[in-house]
Amino acid sequence: MDGCSRSPRERFPPLTASTEGSAARGLAGEVSRRRTFAVISHPDAGKSTLTEALALHARKISEAGAIHGKAGRKSTVSDWMEMEKARGISVSSTALQFNYRAAGSDIDNVINLVDTPGHSDFSEDTYRVLTAVDAAVMLIDAAKGLEPQTLKLFQVCRHRGIPVITVINKWDRPGRAPLELLDEIEERIGLTPTPLFLPVGIAGDFRGLLRRGPEGAAAEYIHFTRTAGGATIAPEESLTPESAEAREAAAWTTAAEESELLSATGQDHDQEMFLAGQTSPVIYASAMLNFGVRQLLETLVELAPAPGSRADTGGSPRTPQDPFSAVVFKVQAGMDTAHRDRLAFMRIVSGEFERGMVVTHAQTGRPFATKYALTIFGRERETVDTAYPGDVVGLVNATALAPGHTLFVDKKVEFPPIPSFAPEHFAALRARSAGKYKQFRKAIDQLDSEGVVQVLRNDSRGDASPVLAAVGPMQFEVVTARMQGEFGVETQLDHLAYTIARRTDADSAPELDRQRGVEVFTRSDGAILAVFSDKWRLQYIQKEMPKLTLEPLVAAAD
Repeated sequence: MDGCSRSPRERFPPLTASTEGSAARGLAGEVSRRRTFAVISHPDAGKSTLTEALALHARKISEAGAIHGKAGRKSTVSDWMEMEKARGISVSSTALQFNYRAAGSDIDNVINLVDTPGHSDFSEDTYRVLTAVDAAVMLIDAAKGLEPQTLKLFQVCRHRGIPVITVINKWDRPGRAPLELLDEIEERIGLTPTPLFLPVGIAGDFRGLLRRGPEGAAAEYIHFTRTAGGATIAPEESLTPESAEAREAAAWTTAAEESELLSATGQDHDQEMFLAGQTSPVIYASAMLNFGVRQLLETLVELAPAPGSRADTGGSPRTPQDPFSAVVFKVQAGMDTAHRDRLAFMRIVSGEFERGMVVTHAQTGRPFATKYALTIFGRERETVDTAYPGDVVGLVNATALAPGHTLFVDKKVEFPPIPSFAPEHFAALRARSAGKYKQFRKAIDQLDSEGVVQVLRNDSRGDASPVLAAVGPMQFEVVTARMQGEFGVETQLDHLAYTIARRTDADSAPELDRQRGVEVFTRSDGAILAVFSDKWRLQYIQKEMPKLTLEPLVAAAD
């Protein structure tokens, strides 16, 4: 196959000043140099450490925080909540933007990396992020292989047509055989892995990477040297296959033979199949030691797609060259304790954004001024004057905006809303002090608009004790921690014996509300939900009262 006869750089050369010409100064040139992606993984696969390692290699930070492992490490640059720092996990999504110039290129690519929550309880937040990216990096633990949360998130990528690059992480620790992990990827998710690099040395003895050339031939040996605690970029040495064999002996021979075997089974990179979601380029790495991180960045620049078209609610494509439009995928407050502001993260879909421009909010038809616009790097922020399709921009104190909302100029465009997941955990929340009721209401409204939890209300419980509905119980911990830390409101959480929710309507609600083990609420978006004690109660009511409206909500695994 001709598409596999050259190295990735030869097949997909990076943009240079000579190849771009004057287009580099226009919208098309700006779009072509942007890469917007998310990292998806099971908890503890090393996602935040990889995020930080990427920023280190892009010279955005000078030293990695993950020096001594989770138990005693500094908090990573993308983890800003106190809960995240204390637990060493990510419970919210954050956006990082930085430039990266690939080796041999004269162009700085703009990398928009949206870090996602690292716990399955926050899969709804991760789903929102995946509506805003053009590619995903699937991070797999070398010892554990594919895990449930990774599988669920991959299915979301497949459903949305997002191409996936696979990184097998923690190769510096004992783990499974490289080909065994590749077989598992193909067998369990039907994605053909096509390694661009193979490890030299077994898991736990990571010496370097073999870069695969035409027909699986070993093209280069990249040898890494460890730095103290992995705090700085690992020095690399490039060796010819002959020199590699002389230095590494059996370890190199094994890697070279595995590369040829993969080629014989058709596991060489093909760009069209990758973009179609049929194959996944694979890189073996150690984010903790910064081994393989540069190779991942170069692969993203060379192979990941630039921003493309997005379908509006009518199914018509909105191209990057169309007038300005953007979709809000995340609303977050409390990122800056000094300012206590509220940020709406928007992914620019089309056109050029200029700070101060007046856009239209599609959901209300009202004008919206963009005077306070920021690019984000963890908790750090800088004012942005211009931005382009693929960029993620934070709008400050955008109280009218919520996830799924559209902003535009010129002719109206509206993108499909982001669905809310079916909650499985329910709890009533109230302020411990009646004197804090005003702050309590304000905090609940803010967390609701951010999508931290779903807030349900009915007349019997009133506004003083709304019901929180969540995909996972850790969402409740975020609510209570932020209520205390940001609003000074101490709360009491009473868990309710409901496990399942269904959408209903005004005609069915009165009858459902009379049933034992059922309660009816109105969600903030106006949806009427009936919650049930268990699936058997739901099945009984469906059987006995088939005319009642009970529609399934979107499940977290969908």
